[in-house]
Parts: sequence; structure tokens; C-alpha cells
Amino acid sequence: MGVFNRNPHIISVKEASIWTSIWVSISFLFSGVIYWLYSTGKLDNVDALQPMNATIKYITGYLIELSLSIDNIFVMAVIFSSFGIPQKYQHRVLFWGILGAIVFRALMIFFGVVLIKKFSFTTYIFGAFLIFTALKMLFSKEEAFNPKKSFVYRNLRKVMPITMHMHKEKFFIKLRHITAATPLFIALIVIEFTDILFALDSVPAILAITSDPFLVFSSNIFAILGLRSMYFFLANMLAKFAYLKYSCYINVCRG
Repeated sequence: MGVFNRNPHIISVKEASIWTSIWVSISFLFSGVIYWLYSTGKLDNVDALQPMNATIKYITGYLIELSLSIDNIFVMAVIFSSFGIPQKYQHRVLFWGILGAIVFRALMIFFGVVLIKKFSFTTYIFGAFLIFTALKMLFSKEEAFNPKKSFVYRNLRKVMPITMHMHKEKFFIKLRHITAATPLFIALIVIEFTDILFALDSVPAILAITSDPFLVFSSNIFAILGLRSMYFFLANMLAKFAYLKYSCYINVCRG
């Protein structure tokens, strides 16, 4: 991620498609690495998994995380549109956003595995939470997601100066005697907090498949790494399919 796409540019459908295919292919090829690691004893197998069983759990976890990440893509589109982020600079926000998501998810997975290992009934709590969020989404009213009315944005305005004018790919700019955050930084923070909210659903979901920290973390990371390219692929589709935006609002409504 640090080597390719370093220069700000508009990512075309073709480029996004190629990179999406690359990330998905690498993710599935990594299942061979999983099989090799567990068959040679290179890892401490906390669940005493057989190589094939570990491979199946990794692929299952990856597909679950990938499918649940679709919501994140639609939310990103709404956030970028709300803050008026040009497509040229969106990949810079997503680069740091994905790095932040990796760190936050690693922490959530670590504490989730610790809880499950120490208190076996934690799995049932996670399951009850997933049922609760599903029922909340089912019976809640549909509301258009507006990042500028979100809890994060309203509180950021209280603690730091904010300018709504773009200054290329800069996150902060000097305005006389103060340093103000640009829309790029605000979009980044909103995306980070939104990912944490989505992780509250996705992490318990995969912990129901396996509590092996390596399988949980690797499947999560591979799903997140392909998220940026997948976003640009679907973002270009928004302009071609007029009614796709309505599905975006349905997916981001959390009540």
C-alpha cells in the first residue's frame, strides 16, 4: 500500500478492478500459507486445529469479513460526498483510514480472544449482541446518514479549528496563528469511528467461527486491505447506476 498509488490521482474503474482482483487473489492464496503453517507446526495452534480445518475457518472468516465490509464502502461514499472530497485525494484518506482500521481491529480481536478464553460464556454475549443489532436494523426507521450531524463531527468542532476549504491533500493548514483541520482530516476521523462501529458487528461474527487469534486477525486484515480498491470500483459504479445510491442509505442506516 505504501509503494503503489503514492501520487494523488483519480483511480479509474480499470485500475480499481485490477487491484481488487489482486487483493482478492492474494487473500485466497494465503489459505495455502495457512495450511502450510498449521501442518508444519510453525504456529502455536491454540484451538488444536488440523491444517484443513484451519484453512476452511480462515476462508470462512475472510468471506464473512469481506461481505460485512460492503457496508463500509457505501458509508465511505456518503462521507466523501458530504465533505466534498475530490476523488483525486480520496485514496490518501483511505490509506490512513485502513492503517487505523488495522490497529483498532487488532486491539478488538486481542481483547475479544482474551475474553473468550477467560470466560467461555462471552461467545453467547457476542451472539446476543449480533441478534440485538440485527433486530435494531430490522425495525428502525430508514434515515439518510449525514456525517456533518454525527457525534464525531459535532465534537471535533468543539476541540479544534476546522476549515471547510480543501488544500490539496493536506490534513492540516496554517490560518494566521492557528492550525486548522481540513475536510480530509475530518473525513478520516469520521471513517475511523464508523469502522469501529462496524467492527462491533464483524469481529464478534468471526469470533463465532474461531477464537484462534491468527486466523481471526489475518482474515480481517486481508478483507480490509482490499477495501480501498473495492471502494473505488463501486464508487465509479454509483455514477453509472442511478438507483444504487438508495441502497447506500439503506445499508448505512443503524437507527
